Amino acid sequence: MRVRPFALPVALALSIAGPVLLSPFAPWGQPSAAEFSTSAEAIPVVVTIPVLKDLVEQVGGSRVRVQALMSGLESEHTYSPRPSDLMAISKARLLVEIGLGLEVWVQPLVKNSGNPRLSVITTSKGIGLIRDHDPHISNTAADGATHESRQAGNPHIWLDPENAKIMMRHITEALIQADPAHAPDYRKNQAAYLRHLDDLQTELADRLKSVKDRRIIVHHPAWPYFARRFGFQIAGEIVTQPGAEPSARRVQELIVRIRKERIRVIVSEPQLNHSIPQLLAQETGARLVVLTPLPGGVAGTDSYLDMLRYDVLQLAEALGD
Repeated sequence: MRVRPFALPVALALSIAGPVLLSPFAPWGQPSAAEFSTSAEAIPVVVTIPVLKDLVEQVGGSRVRVQALMSGLESEHTYSPRPSDLMAISKARLLVEIGLGLEVWVQPLVKNSGNPRLSVITTSKGIGLIRDHDPHISNTAADGATHESRQAGNPHIWLDPENAKIMMRHITEALIQADPAHAPDYRKNQAAYLRHLDDLQTELADRLKSVKDRRIIVHHPAWPYFARRFGFQIAGEIVTQPGAEPSARRVQELIVRIRKERIRVIVSEPQLNHSIPQLLAQETGARLVVLTPLPGGVAGTDSYLDMLRYDVLQLAEALGD
């Protein structure tokens, strides 16, 4: 797992900066539409995770300048902000996030950015959530996950492309609100991208038609929306709490289940420690497949569409043998 240490200058900056009220959408003290529309400058946008950067750029094109706080090789659950993150938010017009408690580290940055023009766009609004629950784990949770945490709404909504459509609509409306003079361009870009997304879903559904056994063991609970959309069955999770490691008892239970049920594929992620997935594969003979929940996590997945295609095709190949 790649985690940056939290730098002292950020903590100091957060302690001395003045507070700013946070709204889920509406801005304060922003320039009038006419003032902004006549500006040649692109809209400065900060996003929390890489998938949001791609979506904003697809809608905004040359009219946005987007900075992602995280790279595709970092974990959104354990990310530690840098001083440059606070600086970027202090200069942004829009901050785009997932919400649902995924990016708890961004809230102090927004509060202390001293940016009265900032609008916070929460892209998870209006999306039907999946509740975290692994039926093979008892409520005593020897792996560190509480019953309550597993019942919370899973925040990895973007891994279902139908959810990504809702997220993109939130982004489009935010850009139109910030720059209404170019609303037709933003709507045109959105429509074009949604057609590409539909085409990709058709392509991937066709590829999966021949895959019969779709059971997988996943590294952590990033995949329920993805599994539901593409018809995979999550037979178990190695860790159920972000940042936690499975107990020895949990690992042994997984080994027994994988052998008994003849589960053929174990999923790991480049943002997390591979040691336990590798151990499970060695002990059971299951195939280890690395999937990325974030664009840029592996080579050739820099865009959202490329990431979806990579993840589905990797599983199709591993399960289709």
